[in-house]
Amino acid sequence: MKKCIAAFVAASLALAVGVASAQDKKTRIAIGTGGTSGVYYPLGGGLAAVLSKYVPGVDATAEVTAGSIANLQLIGGGKSEIGFTMADSAWDAYNGLEKFKDKKVGLRTLVVFYPNRMQVVTVDGKGIEKFADLKGKRISTGAPASGTEVMSMRLLEAHGIDPNKDVTRERLSVGESVSALKDGKIDALMWVGGVPTPGLTDLAATPGKKIKLIDHGDGAEGMRKKYGPIYVKNRILANAYPGESRETTNVDVWNLLVVPENADEKLVYEITKTMFEKKEELVKVHKDASFLSLDTQMTGASPIPFHPGALRYFKEKGLKVN
Repeated sequence: MKKCIAAFVAASLALAVGVASAQDKKTRIAIGTGGTSGVYYPLGGGLAAVLSKYVPGVDATAEVTAGSIANLQLIGGGKSEIGFTMADSAWDAYNGLEKFKDKKVGLRTLVVFYPNRMQVVTVDGKGIEKFADLKGKRISTGAPASGTEVMSMRLLEAHGIDPNKDVTRERLSVGESVSALKDGKIDALMWVGGVPTPGLTDLAATPGKKIKLIDHGDGAEGMRKKYGPIYVKNRILANAYPGESRETTNVDVWNLLVVPENADEKLVYEITKTMFEKKEELVKVHKDASFLSLDTQMTGASPIPFHPGALRYFKEKGLKVN
């Protein structure tokens, strides 16, 4: 009897070790996202869940980061396998410009995801009716190492405002920016993200605060002249946020998901395929995932090359791949 028990225990241990060993063989994928009050983080969480559920052998997790620049730095340092980024930041990293002038990042596009929307936000009582009124004000231009900060500086410059002289600039995340605006510590914030952004919806719903989006779409032309055809003029529809009944123009730049240039081709293919086939599960997380479309992949929205694994899937779906 003792021998039977011993044999059973030994077999159970062997099975447990075998299961643990199989789990250890899972491919772990870290997805660089953004702050918890933005759109990258919930979408990244949804993506991690979808990949872990449907791609065999993959265990994906969403990581809180400062945003685009930080995500690109993580990929460059081998600490992340997928990253959300704005197309302009990806362009800088790929070419070794601006914050990446000391080290290019070897990366490739996985998918063109959804349009990232510059939102210039204030509340009633700050004396800000148009973009030029930001002069002399205290504003948040986004967290350090974020795509928001890069685009904010370029938008201010395009409107003839020196971001280092003409405004008092705070470098806050979207959550911190919303809190500071609520508390009267800043007069306006600049944020690049999906519409609606949860943090801004929270601001709009705050008793005693009336949110105002500031029209700024005419800055796109100057940004395109200096930085290339990455930026486009667009519009944010009325009632995008509670209490903001006006339609306003804005500047958009596409969001990308990027991977290291040496990422495994088969894995990238499976990830790309899964994203498109399980798109509706991502849309349930945030409606901006509805922008994920084969129609936007080969339009030039990504300024950097696609990964061969992604291109393999696009070819299968009938896209003309260069």
